[in-house]
Amino acid sequence: MTTTPRDAYTHGHHESVLRIHSWRTVENSAAYLVPHLRPGLEVLDVGSGPGTISIDLARRVGPGRVTGVDASAEVVAQAAGLAESEGVSNVSFAVGDAYALDFPDDSFDVVHAHQVLQHLGRPVDALREFRRVLRPGGVLAARDVDYGGLIWSPDSAGLDRWLELYDAVHRWNGGEPNAGRRLTAWAREAGFSGVTGSGAVWVFASELDREWWGGSWAVRATESNFAAHAIESGHSHPEELARIAQAWRDWAADPDGWLLMPHGEIIATK
Repeated sequence: MTTTPRDAYTHGHHESVLRIHSWRTVENSAAYLVPHLRPGLEVLDVGSGPGTISIDLARRVGPGRVTGVDASAEVVAQAAGLAESEGVSNVSFAVGDAYALDFPDDSFDVVHAHQVLQHLGRPVDALREFRRVLRPGGVLAARDVDYGGLIWSPDSAGLDRWLELYDAVHRWNGGEPNAGRRLTAWAREAGFSGVTGSGAVWVFASELDREWWGGSWAVRATESNFAAHAIESGHSHPEELARIAQAWRDWAADPDGWLLMPHGEIIATK
């Protein structure tokens, strides 16, 4: 969702990344927005990825419509295929730019952005664009992780290094890995009023959760854009990334393994 150099998506769209993104629903990723949803609303989902949240939103606002936009034509096509296979007809997907949305002023009742602003070099500019396409009285809903609050057990030097490296690579790409705590300030700077902040967590503790999350990151550590960017930026090398991948596998296999990922959330009005 970017237009400027070194304003890049750290994770990319490797299968191991989309596996996580496809798990997301309104219930586990946008519950804070539910009280503001009702039938007939027009919703824009910025950074819609494989489309699971967009499709869930569409089910909740019908006969209203949901439009999902994403920078990747590949995942836009995947999302459209998923909507068709699930028989959800009041949602559509298009390639789009968060800084220059291809919609007139005052087009939507709700603009939703899940895990988007952390990856943008100019988050306030993007929020101003979200505000432009919102109707007066419309609602902005944004949620972003805050890696500075991530905690896990048992202690792991390998995961300590992963978090240090992730922070460095994310910032090298122009993003803000601790975006969750900054959403309120960014929205106010962008001109929104009635900004209300909240938070939520994902917790991975069961054997299946650890296998799923840790297994995904073990692959991402060596095969995704994160790995390529870690090497390209000079922050790491393949041997270290392999050690980090093993640290994720070790954590996933540990029956005492536990991980908490915090998210900041905002609801704001135009």
